[in-house]
Amino acid sequence: MTATICLHGPESTGKSTLGPRLAEALGGIYVEEFGRTWSEAKGLGFTMTDLVAIAKGHMAAARDALNRRPPYVILDTDPLMTAVWADMLFGTRDPWFDRFKDTADFYLMYDIDLPWVPDGTRMFGTDELRTRFFELSKAELERRNLPWAMIKGAGEERFANTMKAIENAMRAGYLAEAA
Repeated sequence: MTATICLHGPESTGKSTLGPRLAEALGGIYVEEFGRTWSEAKGLGFTMTDLVAIAKGHMAAARDALNRRPPYVILDTDPLMTAVWADMLFGTRDPWFDRFKDTADFYLMYDIDLPWVPDGTRMFGTDELRTRFFELSKAELERRNLPWAMIKGAGEERFANTMKAIENAMRAGYLAEAA
């Protein structure tokens, strides 16, 4: 059975950098952040309809990866993160997001302890907005009572802390160890 691990948290916290490396270390498949691909192609003028389409596009990519039956699928965000984007952009969300139930087995919540770096797709770079984004991201996991771990540190320390959190999740039974 394939275990799913979702990289969760605000922009510029290392998710897209760590994702491929994690997939390689675990012998799994990395699913890129669909919202980034969308915004690079279509720009940042999101509507709520766009956000639902982004979430559904991400779900399709995740299903494709799961159908390949690797030991792990590493998701660079998921529809829960897109719901938080809706909260940040519009102060509300489409009811579709609250009906979403296909959550990952384990979430890695990345702290805002890294500097924010603009890249053309990021929007929330002030300390106030980053803190708000972080708190909403954390609240989404807590509201849904999902298993998660906080990841802090920079560079190799961040990767090591990620791997330690995954090992702890295996010991706790949230994730199965690959055969």
